[in-house]
Amino acid sequence: MLHVDTAKLVPMPANDIAPPVAALPKPAQQPFPQLIGLEITEATPGRVRATLAARNELCRSGGTLHGGAIMALADIVASCGAYLNLPEGAATTTIESKTNFIGAAKAGEPVFAEATPLHVGRRSSVWQTHVTRADGKLVALVIQTQMVI
Repeated sequence: MLHVDTAKLVPMPANDIAPPVAALPKPAQQPFPQLIGLEITEATPGRVRATLAARNELCRSGGTLHGGAIMALADIVASCGAYLNLPEGAATTTIESKTNFIGAAKAGEPVFAEATPLHVGRRSSVWQTHVTRADGKLVALVIQTQMVI
């Protein structure tokens, strides 16, 4: 059973307006998500969505998005979801992550991530993240475990 703490719900603006940094879940407010250009588009305890532009600085020599950038995107959205399910005063950290790379994302195109919980418990949560291209094709499937600390 998923516990929803309404105090941690993050209101998301209508249309394509990025939410103010203060409205983002704490993991998305860190410097690294901002450095890579990650944009959270939805954040609830049951689903977190984000976009990332596959700009040249994040791509490998073959003109495709680097696997590390894909993994970072998935880790950030899942950690935001885990954060939104935490009890008061707790924190979260990734303790395991597995990525299956399915397809490539070309430089200059956006990728989209959607993380949903497979399990939310008192000591850990398990999240599944689909990373897709604009045409809907799967780039990667990531499953990770977040520990409650």
